[in-house]
Amino acid sequence: MRAFGRRRLLTALLQAQTWPFQPSRDMRLVQFQASHLAGPHLGLETGNGGGVIDLNAFDPTLPKTMLQFLEQGEATLSVARRALAAQLPVLPRSEVTFLAPVTRPDKVVCVGMNYADHCKEQNVPVPKEPIIFSKFASSIVGPYDEIVLPPKSQEVDWEVELAVVIGKKGKHVKATDAMAHVAGFTVAHDVSARDWQVKRNGKQWLLGKTFDTFCPLGPALVTKDSVADPHNLKICCRVNGEVVQSSNTNQMVFKTEELIDWVSQFVTLYPGDVILTGTPPGVGAFRKPPVFLKKGDEVQCEIEELGVIINRVV
Repeated sequence: MRAFGRRRLLTALLQAQTWPFQPSRDMRLVQFQASHLAGPHLGLETGNGGGVIDLNAFDPTLPKTMLQFLEQGEATLSVARRALAAQLPVLPRSEVTFLAPVTRPDKVVCVGMNYADHCKEQNVPVPKEPIIFSKFASSIVGPYDEIVLPPKSQEVDWEVELAVVIGKKGKHVKATDAMAHVAGFTVAHDVSARDWQVKRNGKQWLLGKTFDTFCPLGPALVTKDSVADPHNLKICCRVNGEVVQSSNTNQMVFKTEELIDWVSQFVTLYPGDVILTGTPPGVGAFRKPPVFLKKGDEVQCEIEELGVIINRVV
């Protein structure tokens, strides 16, 4: 977080809660660091915007990375459920540094043009098949980390997205079985360098999407059983406090099940893989005139039930 400052961050978090803030018994898995702990730890966020329970203190045999936690499946999830039910010490939010809930996944799969209202914004037809591209895992940063403007791009844009985190290995997964392969959901920011996405590199999207720091994730991996309906959630993005994107995940053209069915035809999905499911309208590139991120901007991406990530542009 460096210059951002924990006190300023906590203030911004409280201001960002446009939906009711309340403690919950939902499963909100996090990766975090604290000054009194060695290395990253796994934890439970005690409600949207709450403190953190140290899962590794509860059970020292648990792995300390989300990837290993998900690979062990039900065995580790059952330990986390016991920790959630127990009356355990809670680390204040001001004393921890949140990491991305998933780091170093095998792949980050992204979906383009997947909101009906975003297609309308561009005056283009709704796709008949999912449009797939990717980011490198090295683009992932934490929910409150800085977004670094690359010197080679002058057109860096915002995109709030619902991210699906895979919990179970699968290939040729049918849509009817897809949710069995989902661990949960988190908030993603698909930062995009439009000049590289649509004007350079043969108009292939990869380079424009995968600069370092171009994939903030978090704050928590909210397990699928803790989300009432992932395809009916308010989703919004604010730049310097101004709402620039506001929609609902019910506008998604291809839902989670269809995306897993489609993508798993081509690649094996592994625990920890992240699928970014597309963005609603309101991105900077389609404003008149276009608006792009600049040094000092603050971007808040928020999804109902999942939380808010806040990233300063440097």
